[in-house]
Amino acid sequence: MAVKIRLRRMGQKKAPFYRIVVADSRSPRDGRCIEEIGTYDPTKDPSEYHVNEELAKKWLSNGAQPTETVARIFKSAGIEK
Repeated sequence: MAVKIRLRRMGQKKAPFYRIVVADSRSPRDGRCIEEIGTYDPTKDPSEYHVNEELAKKWLSNGAQPTETVARIFKSAGIEK
């Protein structure tokens, strides 16, 4: 099972809010997830994010692959593999 760390879109139309989730790569974007590890709000200036570093490091060490956007968020949060 290929596991990805990616964004799940929440919020209203034209006002996106994202949750950073760990999910099977075959599941839909807003489908079932394994675990929620943070949030990302691009509508605020500057963009606001909250990440549970322990869970993120745990999933990265277990082999979960972050998407490009999540990798950028992790880099700015100081989370490395």
